[in-house]
Amino acid sequence: MENGEIPENANERPQADSAGKSDACQGCPNQQECATAPKGPDPGLSPSLLSFLFQLKIEDRCMKLRLSFGSNWPLLFSSSTDLINLELALEQLVSVLGLIYVADLRLAVVIGLLMTFGDRGIRTMRICKEFCLENVEKIMYRKNLVAIAERMATVKHKILVLSGKGGVGKSTFSAQLSYALAAMDFQVGLMDIDICGPSIPKMLGLEGQEIHQSNLGWSPVYVESNLGVMSIGFMLPNPDEAVIWRGPRKNGLIKQFLKDVYWGELDFLVVDAPPGTSDEHISIVQYLQATGIDGAIIVTTPQQVSLIDVRKEVSFCKKVGVEVLGVVENMSGLCQRLTDFRFAKLTENGEQNDITERVLGYMRENAPEMLDVIACSEVFDSSGGGATQMCQEMGVPFLGKVPLDPQLCKAAEEGRSCFADQKCGVSAPVLKSIIEKLLVMNQWREELQQVTE
Repeated sequence: MENGEIPENANERPQADSAGKSDACQGCPNQQECATAPKGPDPGLSPSLLSFLFQLKIEDRCMKLRLSFGSNWPLLFSSSTDLINLELALEQLVSVLGLIYVADLRLAVVIGLLMTFGDRGIRTMRICKEFCLENVEKIMYRKNLVAIAERMATVKHKILVLSGKGGVGKSTFSAQLSYALAAMDFQVGLMDIDICGPSIPKMLGLEGQEIHQSNLGWSPVYVESNLGVMSIGFMLPNPDEAVIWRGPRKNGLIKQFLKDVYWGELDFLVVDAPPGTSDEHISIVQYLQATGIDGAIIVTTPQQVSLIDVRKEVSFCKKVGVEVLGVVENMSGLCQRLTDFRFAKLTENGEQNDITERVLGYMRENAPEMLDVIACSEVFDSSGGGATQMCQEMGVPFLGKVPLDPQLCKAAEEGRSCFADQKCGVSAPVLKSIIEKLLVMNQWREELQQVTE
């Protein structure tokens, strides 16, 4: 370099005295040029840059940010490789711009560099990206893990409810599991991370409720004083609105649920996940693993079409180090009392003539003992052994079979517990038995009793 000439690919006119001298600058091909180049004033916002910010629809917020920093603004982003200053700037930038997703950090860095270096910030970002963007994301990821660990410190047990196949009744099981644990006087939280299909608000009778913020964080919506719920369903202005998000935005909301929701002291946090083994599952495991996940309950139906995908779910749990607490076979045959059936007689045209009252009347007169009989029918093909066989082959516990009970379906539609009355006489005892088995197998009841004594 002759006569103080700066190479074409160098950061032009760096602002801070630490430019090129920070530890993070070590190894950068432009380190010497940044350290020796003359320092200049903040170049300001050029018309082309203002146009760029306007297109992003954040120009006014960027200006507010600039004004809030005042004369200190150039110092914060003066060197794109000064990670200490950059981290401080990012915290302010993320707050003012309302960025809540990790993927948006790249946008935050770009805006910060543009606002400091003007149009030259594009080149600065490109030259120093391996020192700036990647390191910033690592810093923010570590900070998020610390914040999540602090939140989860008051949660004693964390249970994931998973399924390989959609439509197997996973959310119904999550809701009734939460109802049952709350009825046992445990402090329970239910987190719905099915971003695109949140069913939990409906199944707990909380449709139309909204999330409230306090100085402690987001407050869950409560069914009972000891049963709180968090779901994206509470955040949608229109329940029919589609959530069309890519993975990074989903992951960002899951992170925020874990980091910003104030649950207080919980005995159990039940996490209702979407079907499959994708972004949401990886995120929840990564974020919670450091705080300890008790394990996963996997829900399936008896037929091979479902079990094929459930095997993948079991494999996922083994690969990521999450214990499989057990498998529940849901919709294991249609079971209901004869008196709940509708009886019909087919005509030659295939039409149905209702004869329910005639049949029930006949039974009352001639066979009253039949009125208490339960009729069962196989809905899904279980000739392959169902979930029982799969559990034996894959070495995971089998928790039990829950019949397809129309009364349980009705309870879910109405947002109530199936244990609150005798209407779900077919399914409620089985569900209660499965939950009792979970408590005994994992010694949770004894452990929590010892803590409270």
